[in-house]
Amino acid sequence: MYVPERILTNDDLAHLMDTSDGWIRERTGIARRHVVSAGETTASMAIEASRRALQVADADPRDIDLIIVATSTPDHPMPPTACRVQDALGATQAGAFDLNAACSGFVYALAAGHQAIASGEHGQVLVVGADTLTSRLDWTDRGTAVLFGDGAGAVLLRAADGQAGVMATLLGADGSGGDVLMIPAGGSAMPLTHEALAQGLHYLRMDGRQVYRFATTALADAAEQVSRKAGWSLEEIDRVIPHQANVRIIAAAARRLGLPMERFVVNLEEYGNTSAASVPIALCEAVATGLVRPGDRLVLVGFGAGLTWASVALRWRGAPEEAVPSWYRVWWRWSIYQWARLRSRARRLARRATAALVRVAMRR
Repeated sequence: MYVPERILTNDDLAHLMDTSDGWIRERTGIARRHVVSAGETTASMAIEASRRALQVADADPRDIDLIIVATSTPDHPMPPTACRVQDALGATQAGAFDLNAACSGFVYALAAGHQAIASGEHGQVLVVGADTLTSRLDWTDRGTAVLFGDGAGAVLLRAADGQAGVMATLLGADGSGGDVLMIPAGGSAMPLTHEALAQGLHYLRMDGRQVYRFATTALADAAEQVSRKAGWSLEEIDRVIPHQANVRIIAAAARRLGLPMERFVVNLEEYGNTSAASVPIALCEAVATGLVRPGDRLVLVGFGAGLTWASVALRWRGAPEEAVPSWYRVWWRWSIYQWARLRSRARRLARRATAALVRVAMRR
């Protein structure tokens, strides 16, 4: 995982709008959030999280077959942010694409990565969730501005035998609720114009009450259904790792499922809602702190704009202390990343030189 160093507290927000630390904590459970600084982007966070994932897996980036970046805040409308990740890692054999399922994105991408491996077409898939939603916020709107932070998380999937890994997946959508949570301008239906910018249509807009009602039902139903597909009872689930949108939503889902809150991984207080990054960040912290241990049954659940929802049931396999690569392997991967940077520059220069030669030849 990766989150920016810059922190924005509730007290900081109280200086920008009519709100307070107590008001935000009571309604959301959020105390602070990490926000990008100048030069940081969705791609830069995704790259850093990916490098950390490859170190934990002690993997060669050149062995990756596919890179999926789940994001609704790409660096540019095109090219895909995943291609920037592929280039920076030196993953020369990998295909790369972005997946936009909003806050459900990482769990959607995890399901897609699992299916790519299960099909037999791919052996290693890098799945990333990364978002910079603070770049899409109206900082005068306390209904949205207090909720979101920035970050990225990544996992490497490998083909393996045995009773571990992804056991079942569930994907869902209800497009009739697309207007409940959206960024109106910036697409083909409403291009960015002076008028759209003046009206603030490039900012995220949300009907909070509608989202709350949808999310409490979607979270519980998706967790229950994917558990059933995996052949588990709800009582057998060791940890639920939900999208970190609002502590009230998570508590309501826990009541619907009849599970204690202690089984839910919640880190809202520190990060807020990091959209597609929230589930992998919570997973990383749960593993690092020992909340997730080998053999545990986990349910990952995402829900968000679209409206979309997704869940994955998986058995955790490795322990954190097992993931300690040698200094040589760490140095070797660092060397690949330096080579990748030089390779990228050389290829860009070669394209420019070729284009210049073609123009000269055409003039003749």
